[in-house]
Amino acid sequence: MRIAQAQMNPRLGDFESNAEKILSMSKLALEQGCDLVLFPESTLFGYLPLDMLEYDHLVEAQLKVFRSIEKSIPKGIAVMIGLISKAPKKSGKPYMNSAALLQKGQKSRIFSKELLPNYDIFDEARYFASGKIAQNVFKLKSKKFLVTICEDIWAWGIDGYPSHYDENPILKLKEKNLAAVINLSASPFYSGKLKLRHEVANALAKRLKAPVIYTNMVGAQDEVIFDGASFVINAHSQVVVQAPRFEEALQVFELEMGSAKLKTSVKRAPDDIGTIFSALVLGIHDYVSKTGFQKVHLGLSGGIDSAVVVSLAVAALGAENVKGIAMPGPFSASESLSLAATLAQNLRVEMFELPIEKTYDAGLKDLQKAFGNFDFGIVHENLQSRLRGAFLMAYSNKENSLLLTTGNKSELATGYSTLYGDMCGALNPLGDLLKSQVYALARFINSEQEVIPEGIIMRAPSAELRPNQKDQDSLPPYDELDKAVQNLVEKSRSPKTQTEKWLFDRLAKTEFKRWQAPPILKVRSHSFGRGRRMPIAAKY
Repeated sequence: MRIAQAQMNPRLGDFESNAEKILSMSKLALEQGCDLVLFPESTLFGYLPLDMLEYDHLVEAQLKVFRSIEKSIPKGIAVMIGLISKAPKKSGKPYMNSAALLQKGQKSRIFSKELLPNYDIFDEARYFASGKIAQNVFKLKSKKFLVTICEDIWAWGIDGYPSHYDENPILKLKEKNLAAVINLSASPFYSGKLKLRHEVANALAKRLKAPVIYTNMVGAQDEVIFDGASFVINAHSQVVVQAPRFEEALQVFELEMGSAKLKTSVKRAPDDIGTIFSALVLGIHDYVSKTGFQKVHLGLSGGIDSAVVVSLAVAALGAENVKGIAMPGPFSASESLSLAATLAQNLRVEMFELPIEKTYDAGLKDLQKAFGNFDFGIVHENLQSRLRGAFLMAYSNKENSLLLTTGNKSELATGYSTLYGDMCGALNPLGDLLKSQVYALARFINSEQEVIPEGIIMRAPSAELRPNQKDQDSLPPYDELDKAVQNLVEKSRSPKTQTEKWLFDRLAKTEFKRWQAPPILKVRSHSFGRGRRMPIAAKY
């Protein structure tokens, strides 16, 4: 039997466009002699739907398009897609996360997800009723298949990924002589996640003594990135085929039980900084395109963070769609402007110079006139940052361009940022990267030629909001801070070291800032944003 994995990038809520892709990829699979084509979880609706599911008319519109797909699928191939289906009334929930098997001239069969994740970024129990994996069996060309959907195969409690469930429904299955286990997934990317998927699928293959066909979504939705990398693993623990990461693909393979065609393993490379780069490029591209924009801009400070963000943006959108705005202020070093200009030239990005000093002086005079004279301090520093934010947002309004903000995870953890200033933006590409990873990305970007000037990489980080300011005047050394962020934020450990105790206090006092931050592209297992829900008015 010839099977295709259609690693597809859907657009959330764009049912007609998603249907066109489904039909197009199905026809291509048929042309390649396939008997079955598999699409990812929630292919038709898109994923994560979240509170879009509060609107019944959206689900009805999706089901209407689903019925049109049933009529339009080509003859001679079975098609399995993910969709949102109606739940039985007695279930107490309106919908089910389902897979549909479509064949021309036959009634479609619906299989539903049993395990509903309700942790990190997931909240599926809010709307979905549970199905039963034991009922998700079908035959095609005399071969028997079991259908699972994403989380259904994640209850093993493997090392590095504890189970969130009291029972593993796979262990109760009585099915034997399966040709394969199908898994339709929308599994978000983070560093190390592909290795975990391989381990989970391997445990499943060993238990049921059958190959696992893991078909994963690709693309990005808001802050969540789906990396694809769909694969087949056989009962001998070998990954025999694997689709590319971060791009749409139609992967075709032969399924023959006991065949040598399922005994050639694929090399499993660990995630590295290049993988993070690819993930962020996809995240930026899809966020911009799926929100209906084409152009982005950002403030170019001559610092490491903005240098890495502009490089990512150019890789995602092309230099012609990226603009840099340099906004020197009263405490900016001349080197900052020249380094920013060299960076822009290297990337072939147009850069505007928009000094803030005159506006800053005028604003400060007005404040002193209203409130009286006051010593230099946080008002002066934040006024500069907020003027830059106002100028950058003015460009957004004028040019219909999305503003990218440039803060990293280490800074966000400490609150080393200004609301309505350097936190202004529609998307934060670096907000899940430690400062050390930002430098690693810069080195990766320069691996073939110098794109980011070495002067940017080597100079001490500074917000340049007061004379001779350096980040380390206000923060612990970044190597210590990065470790503390990993322990407190990513691993949720109790503070032990002096730096960790300092950071824990800062996390509590600055939570209000992170509630107002733009979406952060998620590339690590525990990120600021939707997956971390901490209160503001609390005593820790």
